[in-house]
Amino acid sequence: MFRAGLALVASAATNAGSEPVKLPGIEVDPVGRCVTVESTVCLRKGTLELVACGKGGKVHESLVSIEARPLHLHTALLLLGLKPGNPAIMERVGGEEERWRHLPPSGDPVEVFLTWKEKSGEAVERPVSDFIVRVRDGANRESAREERLPTHTFLFAGSRLVDNESGPRTYLADREENLISLATFGDELLCLPGVYSRDNQALLWEINTKALPAPETRVYLRLRPGMGIGLTSKQSEQKKK
Repeated sequence: MFRAGLALVASAATNAGSEPVKLPGIEVDPVGRCVTVESTVCLRKGTLELVACGKGGKVHESLVSIEARPLHLHTALLLLGLKPGNPAIMERVGGEEERWRHLPPSGDPVEVFLTWKEKSGEAVERPVSDFIVRVRDGANRESAREERLPTHTFLFAGSRLVDNESGPRTYLADREENLISLATFGDELLCLPGVYSRDNQALLWEINTKALPAPETRVYLRLRPGMGIGLTSKQSEQKKK
């Protein structure tokens, strides 16, 4: 399955030239250097684990959902020349005494935007950080200063392949549908640097209701090669519990 996706990359890269490459629900613009993904707004309020999930994923804790296959989105990012790394995982280390070690997330940076058309026909494009704010304490919620997610740049972690008892290996993002994560799952396609708990009490982010279109609104995710990550080292040190 994954090899078929890589074959698609090779074929598209050979034949596309400067023409857009279309996959189901996805368009790759090699000239504009971006990937556009058909999406739907999931929520108007609540805490978030994800920026984007698949249509069968955690839509109750995600900003938007997409119908496109995660493997195809992975392929689209490869077509832009981006290199995947890995999500945060535990890695087995061999030697005289076999052990496990933490492997931090890695991958090329990808900037994530949300775009849609207003009723007037005006096209709007905004970084996803405009729609995500830090969870505020209940007692001081109204008076607390609104603090937005400090970055709209994520790492192209690339999810993971896992063995099956029989048959081809499974691409985890296709199965779990965690696409662009705020919390750490270990199988996501794009992630923040560092490791972040997904326990309900530790969730850091919620929806900025002032800016986001209504639930069920058809919008587009737009992904571009990024320049860097905006989180401070202190913010990226919160470890998964």
